[in-house]
Amino acid sequence: MSKSSSFRLASLLVCLCAIWFAGTYGPLAPFVQAVKHPEPQSAAFRTEGQPLPSLREWIRSEAAKRNIPPSDAIIDRVWKAIPGYNGRVIDVEATYAKAKAIGLMPDSADFPWVYKEVPPAVGLENLPLHPIYRGNPAKPMVAFMINVAWGDEYLPSILDALASENVKATFFLDGSWLSKHEDTAKEILARGHELSNHAYSHPNMSALSNARQRQEIAKTEALLKKLGVRNVWFAPPSGDYDARTVKAASEFGLRTVLWTLDTLDWQNPPASAVVSKIAQRAGRGYLILMHPTATSQHALKGMIRSVKAKGYRIGTVSETLSPDRVESAPPGV
Repeated sequence: MSKSSSFRLASLLVCLCAIWFAGTYGPLAPFVQAVKHPEPQSAAFRTEGQPLPSLREWIRSEAAKRNIPPSDAIIDRVWKAIPGYNGRVIDVEATYAKAKAIGLMPDSADFPWVYKEVPPAVGLENLPLHPIYRGNPAKPMVAFMINVAWGDEYLPSILDALASENVKATFFLDGSWLSKHEDTAKEILARGHELSNHAYSHPNMSALSNARQRQEIAKTEALLKKLGVRNVWFAPPSGDYDARTVKAASEFGLRTVLWTLDTLDWQNPPASAVVSKIAQRAGRGYLILMHPTATSQHALKGMIRSVKAKGYRIGTVSETLSPDRVESAPPGV
């Protein structure tokens, strides 16, 4: 081989090595990797004369359509304090990583959206002291408030009905009742329900002095703490309260809560009438008041199923009044 041929061959090898190095480690590396491992793209999004968007770009553009802003807590003229409700935004990077890992395209029916909740700028804690009558109207959840001030003959069947429907409720306990039925209260708690304060002797709170109002709340709160309950709610007996009541409750770290819809079960209506009432009138964020009565004992399963038929979840008062998002349930679930 001539010297000139050897020189040309050596030069060619040097050039090839330089190209390989640039494509692997140099400025051409990103281009080479993009060609070898392109982002998934979908033919469904091809536009005449336009390049396809990358998967990440498509997720980012879709996010703007799917994001839901949070709802601030407000003071309403009728419903007083209404809790806020978290918004949701798509986590673009988490969604991209999940979709790419399983090889899904933008037009996939089961595209794996990953959401993050966004809290409202104004929560209940930012509002002036007012009672609460309902949860946020955008939240597909309902709570049963069970005020207990007398007897316990209907409680076992009510607890069994709640268990059979896989529902948790909030029991507001009168302190004088609680002092005589501690074992029953422990059973309610053991079944996963929420216990809260319903004063001590079922008085009309607005008729009491400031000191007596505080005493009514304090005595029951002490009994709840004895059971290990960390309570945050106070339901005034008969729904009777004034501004002093709301302030007194707040001194114990409690928010005053009433109801959106009353079963009026203490008037002993037919169970079918109560079920019909709930089916017609229950709405998002509703707090439904009931008591351990014969009517509620027979109506409870029907009430629960009527709420579920609307696609609402059923939770405790704390869950329903929280800003946490929940998804609508399939009707009947």
